[in-house]
Amino acid sequence: MPAPHDPAPRSPVPCDPAPRDPAGRPGAPSRDRYDAVIVGGGHNGLVAAAYLARAGRSVLVLERLGAIGGAAVSTRPFAGVDARLSRYSYLVSLLPDTIVRDLGLDFAVRKRTVSSYTPAVRDGRPTGLLVAGEGTRESFAALTGNGREYAAWQRFHAMTGRVAARVFPTLTEPLPTRSALRERIGEADAWRMLFEEPLGVAVEETFTDDLVRGVVLTDALIGTFADAHDTSLLQNRCFLYHVIGGGTGDWDVPVGGMGALTDALAGAARAAGAEIRVHHEATRIETDGTTAEVTVRTPDAEHTVAARRVLVNASPQALAALLGDPPPPAAEGSQLKVNMLLTRLPRLRDRTVDPRRAFAGTFHIAEGYGQLADAYRQAAAGLLPTAPPSEIYCHSLTDPSILGPDLAARGYQTLTLFGLHTPARLFAADNDAARAALLTATLAELDAHLEEPITDCLALDERGEPCIEAKTPLDLERDLRLPGGHIFHRDLAFPYAEEDTGRWGVETAHRTVLLCGAGAVRGGGVSGIPGHNAAMAVLEG
Repeated sequence: MPAPHDPAPRSPVPCDPAPRDPAGRPGAPSRDRYDAVIVGGGHNGLVAAAYLARAGRSVLVLERLGAIGGAAVSTRPFAGVDARLSRYSYLVSLLPDTIVRDLGLDFAVRKRTVSSYTPAVRDGRPTGLLVAGEGTRESFAALTGNGREYAAWQRFHAMTGRVAARVFPTLTEPLPTRSALRERIGEADAWRMLFEEPLGVAVEETFTDDLVRGVVLTDALIGTFADAHDTSLLQNRCFLYHVIGGGTGDWDVPVGGMGALTDALAGAARAAGAEIRVHHEATRIETDGTTAEVTVRTPDAEHTVAARRVLVNASPQALAALLGDPPPPAAEGSQLKVNMLLTRLPRLRDRTVDPRRAFAGTFHIAEGYGQLADAYRQAAAGLLPTAPPSEIYCHSLTDPSILGPDLAARGYQTLTLFGLHTPARLFAADNDAARAALLTATLAELDAHLEEPITDCLALDERGEPCIEAKTPLDLERDLRLPGGHIFHRDLAFPYAEEDTGRWGVETAHRTVLLCGAGAVRGGGVSGIPGHNAAMAVLEG
């Protein structure tokens, strides 16, 4: 997403600037009936609120926590340390420019100078694959010994780029039919590779090097527990959403951290007249098909508020519970999220690349094609992977504003690690023990490519504790009510209409209730698309 300018980082927006009661709690809503009540103050709910309020509708946003943003927040997780990390969600790709423009958001992103670096050992020698514009061809040749893999890489990503340019604009339009989307893409081979047969077929047809195959496949496995040859095509759906963002597939760093987006959205919604109330938890929705009523619990009381439409910025499981409907199939997340603060970047065994370049993009660990398959088989059998695959990002290299001036001057850096193939079932028996074991194994895989243990580089908080935190799917379920810790709320869907999807992919069985969270069709990621589409559905009628 092009960034017109880089605003200064802002503080979190914990509550509405409305009058407060003597105890300091946020005041009650200003009325008992609204055109739209939005359940959940995550980024999608705020997008919907801003669009509807700008269209002249009365809007109330209800947030059960003491701060808005959901997973799209910036926090200082380490005691006494001035570093604001994107604690949960951390990169931006799927947020359309049109939403930023329509809502006049004071928000920007920065491009990473490197796409990825993948360390490897060939013939006993530390080496790696650096994808970073100029020099990429040479890196491929040094790794593989010829130019064939680079040529295949160029062809494959040219194909996904064409698909991205054609599919991404449809995400903020009414859902196309499957045949209409196929016609819009207009390439039989691309449709076959991405929509009809397991992605592993295309990867193995196109590439021969195990490491290159693994780098390509990783985009299909972010938060998704699947094999390359899964016949459900779950991996294909995940891959598609990871390569179409912005019409280019680029993943960018939010300036000021992910909380800057939440702050900008909240500001736009409030400026348009929307009310945002924290510590207001919706506990039930009742509807007669014409209007709806939301029961709300606050720290002091329980009351109801009426609405012409209710937009639920929560999971399908939460939606069903609010309505008293049968629950949807259970969701299961599959990731380990680790946040770290370092006093310096570690030295690499591969001396051909500067750590500042290696960590500037996505740093792949244990993500060879065979390693990914082994990790999947072990996890499917109920075992923690012996060589856990993961991806690492250093946001502070791109946006040092997330660090306090003193930390930045002293060369401190943040690291975010996202582990793959760690389904929630692996943590069910003992979450704490499994988290500790997985973290140890994951950092050991990283250390295998470093000249010094990563723990030697960790900063200390004010209590003398290392600045590192890890979150399993069960932790995310506890902290954010993500069902099963699933970062997309449920398995992603192809972005076309099916029998029960409705016109915008946000409709439910109840005419007055819409789903505007990540579980909507074309949801997932920090995009605002479900919020936009739910607002469009309301404004249409």
